[in-house]
Amino acid sequence: MNKTRVLIIDDSALIRRLLSEVINSQPDMEAIGSAPDPLVAREMIREMNPDVLTLDVEMPKMDGLDFLEKLMRLRPMPVVMVSTLTESGSDITFRALELGAVDFVSKPKIDIAAGLKEYGSEIANKIRIAKSARLKKSVNISVTKSASADVVLPSVSNRIASTEKLIIVGASTGGTEAIKDFLIRMPPDSPGILITQHMPEGFTKSFANRLNTLCKISVIEAQGGERVLPGHAFIAPGHSHLLLKRSGANYMTELNHGEPVCRHRPSVDVLFRSAANCAGKNAIGVILTGMGKDGAAGMLEMHKAGSYNFAQDESSCVVFGMPKEAIAAGGVNEIVPLKDMARCVLSKISSMGSHGNRV
Repeated sequence: MNKTRVLIIDDSALIRRLLSEVINSQPDMEAIGSAPDPLVAREMIREMNPDVLTLDVEMPKMDGLDFLEKLMRLRPMPVVMVSTLTESGSDITFRALELGAVDFVSKPKIDIAAGLKEYGSEIANKIRIAKSARLKKSVNISVTKSASADVVLPSVSNRIASTEKLIIVGASTGGTEAIKDFLIRMPPDSPGILITQHMPEGFTKSFANRLNTLCKISVIEAQGGERVLPGHAFIAPGHSHLLLKRSGANYMTELNHGEPVCRHRPSVDVLFRSAANCAGKNAIGVILTGMGKDGAAGMLEMHKAGSYNFAQDESSCVVFGMPKEAIAAGGVNEIVPLKDMARCVLSKISSMGSHGNRV
């Protein structure tokens, strides 16, 4: 068996040693070297030709983002970011994902040695996923930040449909960029949107804030108990499942700190099932790029309850796992490239008219 060859780039000797131990303990991968900064790493990449890099987001001598941008432009390869659980660390992480990093893991804030060993299986899984992921072309950050003005779609032609219908979204690996691409196209009066993206606690708020600055709609991390209104999107917080609930004639958000489902909390299945129960044919389901099968069973329940569901196509996914499983389960009505997803969803809502089951 050919092992996945991993190069570790981190200015902390402790992190380099611990990541090496985690990687070398896996039967299918090996740490072929470690570098304290990008300048050393550059030479090691030339000499060793690794399959995957782990890259610290904050490093001396050369900014990690500058290094990543050059790497993805000149020698694209799978990169997993190792991020700190701080506001600045999360901001850098999202910029790294814009530039083409496949995914990230967060460093434990206390007792790093114990924490990293505990996260060993997560780190190993993300390296495995990264090796097989579809790499994106590097994106210029300044272009990305100003994109929203040019790409916003026209309002839903049927205003009643806009207030009755809901868009329910699930994603995982590659999802931060896919969700951004979807939301920046939404007009200010788009239907209410609920989103579950697999992401650790501490990053979801920064993710929502970042999207809110880019989008014409309002994007927030759900707190629970919010009324779901047109022009608003709610991101599941990293610590809880997000559910859709009814209160009289209104749709509301609800948070649940129950057990992980499909190994995830927040879980896409939990959100989709709640939409099937509460919204039925008033819901539009969207499943985007991601590893695993979370969302497949829930999307099938939505489909059986009368919702119309979309899946991202394989060629535009970073990882086709979640859409593929949802398609195989039989819950998907249309398979659409990411660039067309928002337009197709809004077009479908416009054509549905007002025949839902609102009270």
